[in-house]
Amino acid sequence: MTARIGVVTFPGSLDDRDAARAVHLTGAAPISLWHADAELFGVDAVILPGGFSYGDYLRAGAIARFSAVMESVIKAAGDGLPVLGICNGFQVLCEAHLLPGALTRNQHLHFRNRDQALRVESTTTAWTGGFQQGQEILIPVKNGEGCYMADERTLDELEGEGRVVARYIRGNPNGSLHDIAAITNAAGNVVGIMPHPEHAVEVLTGPSIDGLGIFTSVLAHLGARV
Repeated sequence: MTARIGVVTFPGSLDDRDAARAVHLTGAAPISLWHADAELFGVDAVILPGGFSYGDYLRAGAIARFSAVMESVIKAAGDGLPVLGICNGFQVLCEAHLLPGALTRNQHLHFRNRDQALRVESTTTAWTGGFQQGQEILIPVKNGEGCYMADERTLDELEGEGRVVARYIRGNPNGSLHDIAAITNAAGNVVGIMPHPEHAVEVLTGPSIDGLGIFTSVLAHLGARV
C-alpha cells in the first residue's frame, strides 16, 4: 500500500509544494492538509513545511501552533505519528511544545541562504534511519530566525539522550547553540530541522540529493512499523 504523507499549508507557507514534490519522488503519495481543517485524512506521517506562517506575526510559528490542524497533529504525534518540521515547521513544533527550546533571530541579525554541510548525529528517528551516524550531507539553509536556543538543562538532556539529530559543520550559519541543526523528541517520531532537505532531492536543482534520505527514511520506518 502506498504511504500517504500529509503536507500542511499555512497562510504564508512557501515550501509546501517542494515538500510534496520530495514526497512524490520517493513514490509516496503527498496529501495536502489545510491549516484550518482539523482532519488529517488518515495520513501515515505529516510534514510542516518552511515559509512564514501567518506572516511570522508575534514570532515565527506562534500563531500556526493554534491552528486547527495543529491540534490534530499534536494529538497524533503523541500517539506515534511521524512528524517532520522544516525551518518554519521546526519553529511551529517548538511553539507547540512537541520539541523543546526555541528558534530565535540569527545572532548576526542577517538572513542566511546558502548550501550548508551537516553531520548526522542520530539515525534512530523515524526520519533519519536511512543515514549512517556521522554521515556528512549537504543541503540548503535559508532563514532569518534559525538560531536554536535552550537552557543548559535542556541542552544537557538533548545531548545525553542522543536527541541532537544533525549538527552544522564547517560553519554555523545562525549561531545555534551546540551547532544544533535538528533535534527529535524522546520517542524519535517528531523531528525539527532548520535546513531544507526538500531542496536537495534532485541533481538538476539541488546542491546534492542528500535531502532525499529524510523522506525515504520515513517510508522505511513506516514499512518496518507495519
